[in-house]
Amino acid sequence: MGYLKTIINAVYWSIAQRWVVRGLSFVRIAVLARILLPVQIGVFGIATLVLGFLEVFTETWINVFLVQEEGDIDHYINTAWVISILRGLFIGLLILVGAPFISNFFNSPRSLSVILLISLVPVIRGFINPSVAKLQKELQFKNEFKFKSVLFVVEAVFSIGLALITHQAISLVWGMLVCAIVEVVLSFIYFHPKPKFVIDRSLSSKILHRGKWVTAAGIFNYLYQNGDNLVVGKLLGEYSLGLYSNAYKISSLPISEVSDVIARVTFPVYVKISSDAKRLTRAFVKSSLIVSLVSVFMGLVLYVFAHPVVLIVLGSSWLEAVPALRVLALYGVAKSITNTFFPVFLATKRQDYITWISLASVLGLGITIIPLVNSLGIVGAGLAATFGAMLALPFSFYFVYRLLWSHRS
Repeated sequence: MGYLKTIINAVYWSIAQRWVVRGLSFVRIAVLARILLPVQIGVFGIATLVLGFLEVFTETWINVFLVQEEGDIDHYINTAWVISILRGLFIGLLILVGAPFISNFFNSPRSLSVILLISLVPVIRGFINPSVAKLQKELQFKNEFKFKSVLFVVEAVFSIGLALITHQAISLVWGMLVCAIVEVVLSFIYFHPKPKFVIDRSLSSKILHRGKWVTAAGIFNYLYQNGDNLVVGKLLGEYSLGLYSNAYKISSLPISEVSDVIARVTFPVYVKISSDAKRLTRAFVKSSLIVSLVSVFMGLVLYVFAHPVVLIVLGSSWLEAVPALRVLALYGVAKSITNTFFPVFLATKRQDYITWISLASVLGLGITIIPLVNSLGIVGAGLAATFGAMLALPFSFYFVYRLLWSHRS
């Protein structure tokens, strides 16, 4: 059967989800920027850096595995759930034990209580029913739209509400905790089968073995996407990290969401047509061209209108972030183009390509980040991130050529 109608429907609901969620995200950022100070956003940023770091380094990519699998995946659900629970408990324990050392590393005593509380987030998330992966696998993007929108509204309402009452960064973590609890509850109410605490060693081995390349790619991608934040937080402090963090979010939201929407839709579709090389190639070229054109346009708009965007979204007290936002707009374009290659690599089970591309980005960032931050501050961090994104592009083109075209010559 043809997948054009399915793709159009999936894209429609994915775009609807992203516009609702990210539109609310812009509102959330704008409101919180007027309630909390940059230094408080920086404190929250330190806690989320720690959480993200450990989540990536222990990532099993269960959902990617479940989408890649052909046919019924119900027999994997119990094992996937047990792995997810154990991983969540492990991450939570590591954060709990390491909180004092992390706080000292960033010279941020205010972040200690926030880090301790955020250790509960991965523990709760570990209990989410893995059957939610069927939303993407079966292209049920209308249902995913409803599911994700509810979760984001819950987190935004609780975060903003508590911030208005407490004026403390820890309110953002409470929003994350409430959202995680709601997601666990909804995953058991609306998704089937419901998992049991039973593990099959052969299945667990298969899941972990398949995920090793994607885990490595995730580690490199995390280091790339957060290495600049780590250096800014360490060298320039909480205030600069708060400025840079919000500039990064604004630059990434309107651009990366284009590639994210297409990636979520095309990945399961690519899986279904992966045996037909010509059809897969045509689908990839069309989707990549669309993403590239839209991303370039949005990046140029953001670059030109950076000052009014910061003024409207964040307020006048955040105008120091404007130069960094202009640089990061270019980063967003390059990163969104690179991201269009990942679904075709995952669909053809060439996770190793993603690993090498992510490694190139990390090297580009790592070589330039410290000297540029020391000389240019948060603008230097944006330049280093942009250099890493640009360095990944030639590797992306080479690997996709090798995958889709080289065998025809």
